[in-house]
Amino acid sequence: MQKTKPERRGKGQPRIATATAAGFVLKPWHYGLALGAAFVAVLFAYGPALTGPFVFDDVYLPFTFKEFANAPLAAWMRGVRPLLMLSFWVNQRISGTEPFAYHFVNVLLHTLTGGLVFLIVRKLLGRAGQSGFMRDALAAFSGGLFLLHPVQTESVSYVASRSEGLSVFFLYAAFAVFLYRRSEAISWLESIGVLALFAAAVSTKEHTVVLIGLLLLTDYYWNPGFSFRGIRRNWRLYGLILAGGALALRMVWHVLRAADTAGFSMKAFTWYQYFYTQCRAIWLYIRLFFLPYGQNIDHDFPVSYTLMDHGAVIGLAALLALAAAAIYYRKRFPLASYGFLVFLLLLAPTSSFVPIADPVAERRLYLPMIGLLLVVADFLSRWKVKRGTLVATMSGILVLAGFLTYARNGVWTSDTALWEDSVSKSPEKSRPQFQLAFAYYAQGRCSEALPHYEAAGIRGQDDYRLMVDWALVYDCLGHPAEALAKLRQAMALKRTAQVYSLMGMIDVKDGKYAEARQALDTAIGIDPNFAMTYTYLAALYDRQGDTQAAIREFRRALAIDPTSEAAIEGLSAIEQRRPAR
Repeated sequence: MQKTKPERRGKGQPRIATATAAGFVLKPWHYGLALGAAFVAVLFAYGPALTGPFVFDDVYLPFTFKEFANAPLAAWMRGVRPLLMLSFWVNQRISGTEPFAYHFVNVLLHTLTGGLVFLIVRKLLGRAGQSGFMRDALAAFSGGLFLLHPVQTESVSYVASRSEGLSVFFLYAAFAVFLYRRSEAISWLESIGVLALFAAAVSTKEHTVVLIGLLLLTDYYWNPGFSFRGIRRNWRLYGLILAGGALALRMVWHVLRAADTAGFSMKAFTWYQYFYTQCRAIWLYIRLFFLPYGQNIDHDFPVSYTLMDHGAVIGLAALLALAAAAIYYRKRFPLASYGFLVFLLLLAPTSSFVPIADPVAERRLYLPMIGLLLVVADFLSRWKVKRGTLVATMSGILVLAGFLTYARNGVWTSDTALWEDSVSKSPEKSRPQFQLAFAYYAQGRCSEALPHYEAAGIRGQDDYRLMVDWALVYDCLGHPAEALAKLRQAMALKRTAQVYSLMGMIDVKDGKYAEARQALDTAIGIDPNFAMTYTYLAALYDRQGDTQAAIREFRRALAIDPTSEAAIEGLSAIEQRRPAR
């Protein structure tokens, strides 16, 4: 491995300042100006999504629930991701449920993380022997590509993916503190700083526990002769991590045991079947990085139940060969070799042995992308062209990436656009059909929703929520018999007050008052605190001409849920019909 002399600075010269060309020195304010320009570029690239609504799992986040509107901060932060919830609490206190503010915070976090990518790549380029203009230009290109790459849209434009953006920000910040320590042996203060940021990362999303492996790999890789000297030298940090890391691993294990969409208790496939699948998925991530076409919020990626399914064995062999080549050529291509191993390491928490319900998600590339950026930076540094040609090429790539990201953000302007795009790319998958159907129904486009509910039902298993929503579409279209049939299918899956109250509502509209009363009484027996049951019961009394009973039931519904729009509107309609006194 090529040895380099440590950077030196003259007396009084700022530590971050560096000569990039004859007679010109970059100063700290230049970096601030560059970060501001980057923020403007990112705002342009993500502009379409900034005014977009909450989509998919966004509507299940705490700030959308009425009970959290005035809840104390402690209620928000109770759980395994307290810092993520803290960020949502701040957003909710400032802007309520206005989506723009949540999107804006995601974009701001993304920009700051891109600045950290610049600092990290710049330092690693210096360790690989680069300096001056080449080092800063390649680092700026890496940070810019991280910010403007279209595959990042799911991590930034999707509010629920803030767990990705915020946790990676903390992890990269910890890594930057580690790299920019004042001496080869990290001090106690710097170690505490790294550990605090590490704790913040894990408290935001559990996959960042991989920072431990990143620090060990870095200390081993960037020592002469690839020795363990760096690890021994930084015993202070690793001693603290050993103490705190055990707690972090315990937290991760708790999540994996308790979660129903990830962990070793999943029944859809085993850990080794998930591993076979990831041997192919990793290649999809690599392709999306170099050729970002076919992006999709919900990839239809089949599971490899055996090593021979869908070419998993070929993917595994290719990964092993490339990893072996990276190790073999580590002295000739140190940065590219290190970068590829970092990519595999940072991807491992989501793309190795721990099963996750969705085999592929583009947001999983957010953390490990820096490894691929190091590979690209290494090979660009060896490209024998004039400086102007290199700068023009990198600038052209960034401009193209920015416009591709702008175009991709077009699908995040509405839930219908997002799911129409996904259905066009994953037509045989149930979930995109279901989500598009629900998006159409929410807009009152019931005739357009119905065929997608039918497609979701054909392609997927019976699902309680699918049957309930499907019934509502039939009700919207004026087909009560079909609506009741779907509700009976839902009832067979889960006996709830919601199902019986909806059956009562449909019978009320169809004039079947006896059947409606029976269904509503059953709903009350299952859950007397389900507010909509009393709203539908009030509608029944109103249809039968018993205004006083209707008012009583509307008020009972509002006593349970003071924000119920249906109860408020129903009570208001009765009051308007009553003669003035």
